[in-house]
Amino acid sequence: MEFGMFHEFQRLPGASDASAFADSFAQVDEAERLGLDAMWLAELHFNPERSVLASPLILAAAIAARTKTMKIGTAVQVLPLCHPLRLAEEVATIDHLAQGRLIFGVGRSGFAHTYKTYGVDYGESRERFAETLAIVKRAFTEERFSHNGKYFAYENVRLSPKPVSRPWPEIRIAAASPDTYEEAAVLGHPIFVAARTGNLSELSPLVKTYRAAWQAAGHPGKGGVFLRVPVYVAHTEEAAREEPRESILHLLRTIGSRLAETANLASARAIEKRGERAAKMQSIEYDEVLRERMIVGTPEQVIDRLREVKETLGLDGILAELNPGSLIPHERVMTALRLLCERVIPAFK
Repeated sequence: MEFGMFHEFQRLPGASDASAFADSFAQVDEAERLGLDAMWLAELHFNPERSVLASPLILAAAIAARTKTMKIGTAVQVLPLCHPLRLAEEVATIDHLAQGRLIFGVGRSGFAHTYKTYGVDYGESRERFAETLAIVKRAFTEERFSHNGKYFAYENVRLSPKPVSRPWPEIRIAAASPDTYEEAAVLGHPIFVAARTGNLSELSPLVKTYRAAWQAAGHPGKGGVFLRVPVYVAHTEEAAREEPRESILHLLRTIGSRLAETANLASARAIEKRGERAAKMQSIEYDEVLRERMIVGTPEQVIDRLREVKETLGLDGILAELNPGSLIPHERVMTALRLLCERVIPAFK
């Protein structure tokens, strides 16, 4: 099973941007030293209380230059906000810098306020995502190509450089709404799933839909499923339970508030159940969070819980959020990272 750390380059309360970068790179360096499989970079905009990670590709290039073995992934690059050709150039360049260690994770993001700030209609996000991904894949694989779509038009394009990885760096798609599971399967790409806006127990039927659609599309194997989930490991059960409490509840309340703001937008689809999920996140009790939306405990307890979730969902890997909510101090994150790498991961290798 692949183990990665989901990183938001958190900015703790009262911290400067410079200290946020310094602490975050220290965590990256420690993860490389400990042999973690992958470092996953979020994309967060206009949220200085939470993060300084607005440019995942720039940070991916920086991490590629300071590491030798760890994979670097985007989780996720928000495609509808990108220029497809510039994106293809930058991804291919980083793939060279990382010598094939880049994983290109893509998605739409559920935060409509970011689209509004950038001047992009969130209602166009699904179409823009599909068109941008198609253009990037053609740029990676075709010597020359032309494109005439709804949002972009190009004539006789030749991408330089082409990526090291062939036909492209592995592409993984964030599956949040139910229909995305099937769409990703038809395209033949692995998926990210998450328990932030729903319970772990709700993911199993959606993953089954993905596996069935993968098989129906005639792809070899059974696809790939990677779970992004808050993970907290401590020396004692009490510490594992209480140290992340304030941070994870703060995160859920914040995301719930953002979802509520977008529930009545014209672009909000009924299938996404934004209002229902927002209400749940704003009222959820911590005991349910521990049962359904986090994996916490001593190393032994985390191993047992991970084995259970892996079996239920048929997981190929996890993206462990070690500081969900951005309020957990740096040294505690480092302790959780060391316990994860030294005492949990060996049980799955």
